[in-house]
Amino acid sequence: MNSKSNLLIILVLQAFFFACKTTDKAIQTEAPVPANFRNAEVPSDDSTSIAFIPWRDFFNDVTLQTLIDTAIAHNMDLQLAIKNIDAAQATLKQAKAGYIPNVSLQVGANSTNPSNNSLNGVSLNQFLKTNHIEDYNATLALSWEADIWGKIKNQKAEALASYLQTEEAKKAVQTQIVSYVAQGYYNLLMLQEQLKIARQNLALNDSTLNIIKQQYDVGEITLLGLEQAEAQRLAAASLIPDFEQQINIQENALSILSGKLPEGIATQSTLDDIQIPEKINTGVPSLLLSRRPDVKQAELAVMAARANQRYARASMYPSLTISAQAGVNSFKASNWFNIPASVFGTVAGGIAQPILQRRQLKTNYELAAINHEKSVIQFRQSVITAVGEVSDALIALNKLQEKQSIALNRTNKLQSAIHNADLLFNTGMANYLEVITAQSNVLQSELELAQIKKAQLVAMVELYRSLGGGW
Repeated sequence: MNSKSNLLIILVLQAFFFACKTTDKAIQTEAPVPANFRNAEVPSDDSTSIAFIPWRDFFNDVTLQTLIDTAIAHNMDLQLAIKNIDAAQATLKQAKAGYIPNVSLQVGANSTNPSNNSLNGVSLNQFLKTNHIEDYNATLALSWEADIWGKIKNQKAEALASYLQTEEAKKAVQTQIVSYVAQGYYNLLMLQEQLKIARQNLALNDSTLNIIKQQYDVGEITLLGLEQAEAQRLAAASLIPDFEQQINIQENALSILSGKLPEGIATQSTLDDIQIPEKINTGVPSLLLSRRPDVKQAELAVMAARANQRYARASMYPSLTISAQAGVNSFKASNWFNIPASVFGTVAGGIAQPILQRRQLKTNYELAAINHEKSVIQFRQSVITAVGEVSDALIALNKLQEKQSIALNRTNKLQSAIHNADLLFNTGMANYLEVITAQSNVLQSELELAQIKKAQLVAMVELYRSLGGGW
């Protein structure tokens, strides 16, 4: 009879073990990575890629370095990212403690007065010659679950991946902040350069207007010519407060980005002082997976989702729990700590197999599997986006260089034209309209040249960020 009972128990346990068994779907997590970036030269040595250059070496302007240092130390978004790391670290410590048994200490005392007409009351009076009973108890309880199916192991793996995600998130925020500060600084230099150009053009308009006034006084030019020259001078003057306003707003934005109240920023360099390398090595696209914090964060999200899926699957299997209690117990306070007479102890073990929980466990597993698949898709998308950002920055640098060459040639010709127009105007061989048109054209061309130089620097910053930002 015993052998049949044991066999039946084994069969029932096996049925419980595999009643809710599921299998993980084989999901390909490989991301599509090209052999080389579009619009990039084939690199000869990946170690020379700008992705390996720390930001202090990549940005060698002293003022910009100070701004970036301040932003890293005081930016609010970065401080929040650090707090997220602290929270994830606390969760990871909790997950690591999953293998440690639960231990609790309980001390209690109670006094019971049953009814004299009750069974308990009659029994007390008959056997103990009293109408109440006291109970004093001090118990140390221990409970431990054997990690047969890897629930604790997968909880720990998920917590570790989540913690590493917050580390990468902090790196991604810092990389973005460095990029924002650099772009804002280069925009500030461009605005200062444009303000300088506007002031120089205003001085040139003042000189031309004085000559036209003299000619008007002697009757060589009509009132219409004088008014047009004055209107041109006012148009040039109106650019100055506009650029000054934009400079103040950009200084405020950089201050706020650095976690400070708005204030002025003293620059030591000009836009022309910032040089752009002629040759840029972007390295191998496959290494983008290990360099870009946001891509690594997406990859870690896949690992966390996979661990959560395995935990949800393990929750459908039986759990083996071992518990033990030991302590002292007495119905008299005087004998409470009478050792060993008052000492007691119990040890128990149990297996619990969930059978019907309104499909909750299976639903949890299915949702975890779907989340895992979603994380894989998001990881692949992050890689495609990263490769696309590098290619966009490369084509921007390439085409902006061509555009700068054309704009520089145009500016040189216009500057020569304005010089010739002044000479011809002074000798009476050119009218005032030709001089005014030449001055307006050279102003727009010089302003455009400054915008192109700033756009080149922004594209360089974007390329550096999209390659990983020095991590």
